[in-house]
Amino acid sequence: MTTTTTAYQPDDVAVAIARALAAANSRPNPDFDPGCSPQQYAALSQSCRRSAWKHLGDCDLPQASYKAWGLVAETVKAISSHHGGIIHTYQALWRVVTALARLVGDAGDMATRRWINVSFAVARSLHFNYYDDRDSKDEVLDGLTQCEELSARLYELFWPGGLPAPANPPSEEIR
Repeated sequence: MTTTTTAYQPDDVAVAIARALAAANSRPNPDFDPGCSPQQYAALSQSCRRSAWKHLGDCDLPQASYKAWGLVAETVKAISSHHGGIIHTYQALWRVVTALARLVGDAGDMATRRWINVSFAVARSLHFNYYDDRDSKDEVLDGLTQCEELSARLYELFWPGGLPAPANPPSEEIR
């Protein structure tokens, strides 16, 4: 993977996210996601990361898989929210990732564009593993590691200054 960091203009990122959300026809659904601050989503992403490693250590592979997926999903929500977009559906999540990857490719970094798309596919496969429980511990470990790298890279690319300072996640009551 290429590790070139490109400074994306916040307006370009916001436009890409807005187009992706419009294409996904993402409408608010407070029962699914009440909407959090960007910092709260970022805190949730880090909480999922810690939980994934704990569950992996406990050999609870479905939960480790689910939390690895959550790490990526909450990272994308944090970045989207930071740039003015709120994700309400899985389709919107996928479209935002695709739009961000396209932005990277349009800047000339095709290797990172492909890596983002493949890494997101790994995260989605872990989400499926939560329901199917067919992956081995090594597969979940490799997937979790990939999800951790994807989260870090997305923050590096699309959140000025990288991973935001810790914030309190919203209470579990609204999750």
